[in-house]
Amino acid sequence: MIPKEVFQKIRRIQIRSAHQVDELLAGSWGSAFKGRGIEFEEVRPYQIGDDVRSIDWNVTARSDQPYIKLFREEREMSVMLLVDLSRSIDFGAQSQTKRELIAEVGATLAMSAVRNNDKVGLTLFSEEVEKSIPPRKGARHVLRIIRALLYCNPVGSGTSVRNAIEHLNRTCKRRSVVFLISDFFDQGFESVLKVAKRRHDIIPVVVSDPLEQKIPNVGLVRLRDSESGRIVSVDTSSRRNREKYQAIFRSKEEARARMFRKLQMEPLQLTTGTDIADRLRRYFHSREQR
Repeated sequence: MIPKEVFQKIRRIQIRSAHQVDELLAGSWGSAFKGRGIEFEEVRPYQIGDDVRSIDWNVTARSDQPYIKLFREEREMSVMLLVDLSRSIDFGAQSQTKRELIAEVGATLAMSAVRNNDKVGLTLFSEEVEKSIPPRKGARHVLRIIRALLYCNPVGSGTSVRNAIEHLNRTCKRRSVVFLISDFFDQGFESVLKVAKRRHDIIPVVVSDPLEQKIPNVGLVRLRDSESGRIVSVDTSSRRNREKYQAIFRSKEEARARMFRKLQMEPLQLTTGTDIADRLRRYFHSREQR
């Protein structure tokens, strides 16, 4: 039985996301993802004036007369949300946790897809795949996705982007737009991401919280790693310790940015406690221009 407060959260996110879709995303969604490719439909005998580049040489060789391939434009696409539900996602020092931010982003993207008559699916993961919802259409399907984003209790605590992408490669055979939503506190997944990019249009969505980037001066504190459970004591009054923490964090950010540049991916950066609508609009507008 889903608690009443979860239903209230679902309703609030549904209303907020619907408003964002109507006001900001409906016009740019289709054009931002208009490069959907074409699908093979059938072959027919070659006719004078046909493009010779469309000749199906296998059929031609078997029949002793030229045949060409006919294609049709894909009128719809599939959108897949790959969402990180590791323990670090529950962090939030402001008025919003990263998981609440992810739920709002996921709901907005799902509604945008459905409004564009596209299918949308969801895969939730920690160090393993926690839940998988196949792509479908419809408002009720979007509500199912929002409920899963808010209410799914993951078994695992860590993060394995590799396992999530390998699951995508096994189960999603049709070319899709894939939003990979995570704080990316993980490594060692570049090779499988490169393989997935050959088939899918993958958009990394990096969620973060301002307090993760630097620690305040509050004296001696005990910090617990939400994924491993490890506890360490840190003297935050030490300027050297604070600078060391920031340097480590920046180093990881730069390594991640280099990986995305190498793979020719433009990540979407989102921060808790901020309005996502304008950030999404500007990102989609940038894709549309490219």
